[in-house]
Amino acid sequence: MNKHFTITIHDDNGVRQFNLHKFVKKALYYAAIFLLTLAMIAVATILYLNDAVDSMQMKKDGIEKAYQELEGQNSKLLSSMQETQKSLLVKKQELEELSDSLTEIEQMIGLKPINEESLEERVSLAKLSSSQRLTLLNLLPSGSPIEYKGITSKYGYRIHPTLNRQEFHRGTDLKAPMNTAIYATADGVVEWAGMHKSSGYGNLIILEHVYGFKSYFGHLNKIVIKSGQFVKKGQLIGYTGNSGMSNGPHLHYEIRFIHRVLNPYYFIKWTQKNYNEIFDKEKKVPWQSLITATSRITYQPILTQPSSQLVQK
Repeated sequence: MNKHFTITIHDDNGVRQFNLHKFVKKALYYAAIFLLTLAMIAVATILYLNDAVDSMQMKKDGIEKAYQELEGQNSKLLSSMQETQKSLLVKKQELEELSDSLTEIEQMIGLKPINEESLEERVSLAKLSSSQRLTLLNLLPSGSPIEYKGITSKYGYRIHPTLNRQEFHRGTDLKAPMNTAIYATADGVVEWAGMHKSSGYGNLIILEHVYGFKSYFGHLNKIVIKSGQFVKKGQLIGYTGNSGMSNGPHLHYEIRFIHRVLNPYYFIKWTQKNYNEIFDKEKKVPWQSLITATSRITYQPILTQPSSQLVQK
């Protein structure tokens, strides 16, 4: 059996013949099949990758579309939240103005205070134990928040130093150079600690105390506490400054009881020595009810009251 085959080539130089073994023929045949198979696999792979890329592109387009829709919804929600916040600020300002107006009306017409204690109640207020006095002095704002050097602007009607118009001054402006240390006048939690543009108080601290009392510290230069933090009476909370609508370094100090502004000076002077005076001067607080509510509380102070909070009469 012949295991060779002949390849004949005709060209300009004549005829040439090549005798090849059949094994070479098979090798060429299988090589051709392999190359063809490889080419088909390559084509299939390219088609598959193209399809996968198209699928990934479609998914990417879908994700981008969903992201854009979500971004649009977030933008609408943010806009709605900003509008709501503005509305709340307006309502809060209206409430404060209404509170001021009520205070002004009460002062002008001599409206009866929250409650008039009877003689018996007055006597019971004067007979408080030392522990009850200590409890109230630590739970409610008392003493000066800074080293007391006098007052530049009292509580009540005045000509606003920067607006040059008559307004009701809700607090007391205490004399203080820049960066005078400020201390909490009662135990409480920090409701606000930062810039407060809408009120004109600049850097402001609001401490929320028990039984509806709050204290405000305005025009600060530096704040060393954070919102949500608990503070003790006598704890350092910041330093005086000239931020906001202020015409010079000082501390604006306010005390409020259930949104009603009180005269801070009565509380600045409130100490063990003149303990009973505040009950006669500040009539907007139901003292007898308050003392009854705190009668069973035994207060254990952690910090010593700074000497700056002790104000002579």
